[in-house]
Amino acid sequence: MRAILESYDNELTPSEHSPQLSRRMREAEEMVQKMHAHNAELEAQLSQVLEEVGTQKQRADMLEVELKSLKSQECTAAHSTFITTEEVKALRLKIEELEAERGHLEEENKSLEMKLEKLTLQGDYDRSKTKVLHFSMNPASLAKQQRKDEQHQLQEECEKLREMVRVLEGGGSIPENLEIVGSLQSPQEVAELKKQVESAELKNQRLKEVFQTKIQEFRKVCYTLTGYQIDITTENQYRLTSMYAEHQGDCLLFKASSSSGGKMQLLETEFSLTIRELIDLHLLHQDSIPAFLSAVTLELFSRQTCA
Repeated sequence: MRAILESYDNELTPSEHSPQLSRRMREAEEMVQKMHAHNAELEAQLSQVLEEVGTQKQRADMLEVELKSLKSQECTAAHSTFITTEEVKALRLKIEELEAERGHLEEENKSLEMKLEKLTLQGDYDRSKTKVLHFSMNPASLAKQQRKDEQHQLQEECEKLREMVRVLEGGGSIPENLEIVGSLQSPQEVAELKKQVESAELKNQRLKEVFQTKIQEFRKVCYTLTGYQIDITTENQYRLTSMYAEHQGDCLLFKASSSSGGKMQLLETEFSLTIRELIDLHLLHQDSIPAFLSAVTLELFSRQTCA
């Protein structure tokens, strides 16, 4: 560009060169001034931007400090809240334990009060605070002893009177040891005692009759329900006869190992030899006497039906 300008200047005449240079000089100066103004304006804008950046940085630093402070406060609050929650749980557990202990103590207190009241009603007392004086001639003790003596005397007289009544009923004479008692009793009292004895004997007789009737009724019910008539042959030995027996002598004998009848054993009879299979199955294998008796009943019933 400089060479082009120089060639262009060389072509100009001296008269034409000076105005051209002056004009170019002015244009260059104007451009330089514009550049300086633009640079100044850019420098001002840059300074303003730098100031804003600094302000924003300070604000960011302040916000960061505030954020750290808030985070630390939040952590502290969360930690304190956690500690408070744990303390509340511990206190609740402690309160529940204390309430349970209080309820237990109240129950023990009530129980002790009831025991104390019971002991008080029974005549108990605190020996460390109360002193009991006993009379040498205690009326209560004398009354008890007197009642005991009278009761013993009445029992002896009653035995003698019963003996005298038995002798009189037998038509014999009153022994000498009973004559004193008989002389002390009036005829009315003797008759009253005799009536009491007769009433007692009549009552015992009626009880025996009722007992025999109930026994017969129970035997009939057992025979109807189970199909077996149960008889006691000897001590702890029982004979069972089925209502479906083919012969009168067909029976089963059981013997109890004790008087309570806890363990029963089947004894051999002529009829038991004919039902060996049922014995092996129900008694030896299944160990069930009710099942054995039921099977025998069904077997005898089927025999009669088939016949």
